Amino acid sequence: MSRLTRDLSGPRAPHAAGREVTAVSADGARIHVEVSGADGAPAVVLAHGWTCSTLFWDAQIRALAADHRVIVYDQRGHGRSAAPLDPDGYSTRALADDLEAVLAATLAPGEKAVLVGHSMGGMTIMAAGDRPGFREHAAAVLLCSTGSSGLVDESRVVPLRAGRLRTRITRSVLGSRAPLGPVTPLARRILRYGTMGPGAAPDRVEACARIVHACPRAVRHGWSHVLATLQLDVEVGALRVPTAVVAGLADRLTPVVHARRLAEALPECVGLTELAGVGHMTPVEAPEAVNGRIGELVTTYVQAQSVQAQSVQAQSVQERSVQEKSVRMKEGA
Repeated sequence: MSRLTRDLSGPRAPHAAGREVTAVSADGARIHVEVSGADGAPAVVLAHGWTCSTLFWDAQIRALAADHRVIVYDQRGHGRSAAPLDPDGYSTRALADDLEAVLAATLAPGEKAVLVGHSMGGMTIMAAGDRPGFREHAAAVLLCSTGSSGLVDESRVVPLRAGRLRTRITRSVLGSRAPLGPVTPLARRILRYGTMGPGAAPDRVEACARIVHACPRAVRHGWSHVLATLQLDVEVGALRVPTAVVAGLADRLTPVVHARRLAEALPECVGLTELAGVGHMTPVEAPEAVNGRIGELVTTYVQAQSVQAQSVQAQSVQERSVQEKSVRMKEGA
């Protein structure tokens, strides 16, 4: 499990932990889940990316929990979710299993939510798009800083011209088993270069560095292989719910070309937002933009559906009342 706990302090101290839930995945893996906000409020489910944890969504929980039910969970091996015990546990299939388990553990049967995925979290949503549990609960989706294939080939973390040499070096860098060590000034500079825009605020760089450095190196390496061989183009075509895409124009890990391809391939894309000067960590670097897009999706696809369902229910009750009155009048005659 991650070495990072909730003992951070200062202006970027993490939000108060929500109600804790344990979801049990198809292979028995226990997934740590936190639920913030009032029962009955519109639900938002947040899936974080590679080497991160529930702490990554601090800005979203702070902004949304007042009038939403915000559900966050640690991807297997990250945060407080146990690492896979065998290589089969590192797969997009396992990620999709985990997401289905989280939805089943936190949402009522048939309850709809907006699902948000950042980086590997977005890949999790793509992998689950044709699953029954996903279709039951997904009202709309937001994909942040993610892609469906060709991640290593397209990455610009290594400052070389595209080609086999850059791909080989990138695969070696991202798949390294070396420990990241403590968060030092040099470590922060490296993390900012690789994952964030040039104008990222120092406190946000610090927060991301502490989260990423807390990921166990065996877990980091295990998932790096999955990302390097990722192929979810077919699954994107099966993601048949309204889906918005957000990307940073300064993203070196998943350059904006991925977002543009997703926008073209998605059956029901409802918009692509490109953020100037923002890198890979869009929910941390540009929380206002990401939170605003989440709010729009909730209003359009969760609350609107709820109002429509209530209207249909009221109409059904009224029709039954009229029918019963008619029966009583005939019986009286």
